[in-house]
Amino acid sequence: MNFPGAVLLALVLTASVAHADPALTLAAALAAVDAPHPDLRAAEADLAAAQADVRGAAARQDLSVNFEGVLRRGRNTVGADQWSADNSARIVARKNLYDFSRTEAAVGAAQAEVTAREDALLDTRDRRRLEIMTRYFDVLLADQQYAADNEFMAVAYVSMDNARDRVEVGQLSRPAFAELEARYQDLREKRNASLARQRATRSLLATALNRPGELASDLEEPKLPDNNVKLPDYETLLPWVLAHNPRVLAQKQLLTAEQLRLAGLRKEYGPSLDAEIAAADYSRTSITRDSLSAGLILTWPIYQGARVDARIGRAQAQFQKLQAGADKLNHDLSQSLLETLLEIQQLRASGRPAAQAQINYRDAALDLSRAQYELELKTNLGDSMAQTMTAAQRAHSVEYRIAIALARLQALAGKPLADIVALAGKQP
Repeated sequence: MNFPGAVLLALVLTASVAHADPALTLAAALAAVDAPHPDLRAAEADLAAAQADVRGAAARQDLSVNFEGVLRRGRNTVGADQWSADNSARIVARKNLYDFSRTEAAVGAAQAEVTAREDALLDTRDRRRLEIMTRYFDVLLADQQYAADNEFMAVAYVSMDNARDRVEVGQLSRPAFAELEARYQDLREKRNASLARQRATRSLLATALNRPGELASDLEEPKLPDNNVKLPDYETLLPWVLAHNPRVLAQKQLLTAEQLRLAGLRKEYGPSLDAEIAAADYSRTSITRDSLSAGLILTWPIYQGARVDARIGRAQAQFQKLQAGADKLNHDLSQSLLETLLEIQQLRASGRPAAQAQINYRDAALDLSRAQYELELKTNLGDSMAQTMTAAQRAHSVEYRIAIALARLQALAGKPLADIVALAGKQP
């Protein structure tokens, strides 16, 4: 019962999806970036709320029309015991003519908030792109790991099955057989864990694509031509990143919005000028009452207690908090940029050569094992095939990590990779 592990692999391989669907490509997966994923919908809702705030701020000087109805009884000084109805109904139209720039400050703050939410939406799309790429590559690695683990298990099964016959004829001791069986069970456990990871990674990919429950059966191995592009150095790229990163831009707009809100609060001590027109009807006539009136109303706060001061103090504290957040964000982005560039450099300079050396070694070992198998000198062909799969997986993992790091670099820079590459060409 001495046959290659590849044959046993075909016998024991179990697929998590019963039917064959068209292979999912990386480009098709990334096209789902704009799908109504909860993260994207939340960012869009924040933008819609900010846009509504702009309309609300601009409406502060809109015309208002109110109806006032009063049911009242009163008595004159003449005939003190005589009570009579003194009801009234009024329609009052009022419009603010000038509030000494309070509305202007409120609208400016709301518009800055809208710009901040637009930048935050771009950052959300970048994070969605990174999430989809990561989940896509996780599925590919899980498939490759399963194939290798399944081959290792198949080889161990063949060895154990052959050893069982040898035990029966007394050519192998039972402790030695127990060792082979234990190794097989360990590899079987690892293989089953890899099988579970296949499904788990597919579920995470489906969720990232906003298609939960729709598990892709096959994924196409992507071509990653951008993995070899020349990148600018850290010193050149850092100021560019800090000038274009969506999170930095959003934070700057939030600071602008808070400054304008603070300016508007300081104007609460100023006057306000309104125009008012009123039409009224009264159940009791009087020469001091007008059925139709129009006028200008100047309101000038003289004393408001600590209400305005408290609001100003809170706005100042919020501005300081946002400023601290902006400084921390600059520090975090600087470190993230450095780590990303170092990771790309390390993967290209040493990760690739090490993975390729392992492939060369395993290819040579596989050729030797194949020759020995044909000469019936050894039966380790299946194990060599599994080792070759593992080496190939390592090389794929390096390329996937480079691609993800480049995507992370684009997200940090807030610009396409082509613009980053063009910046490298301008370096002295």
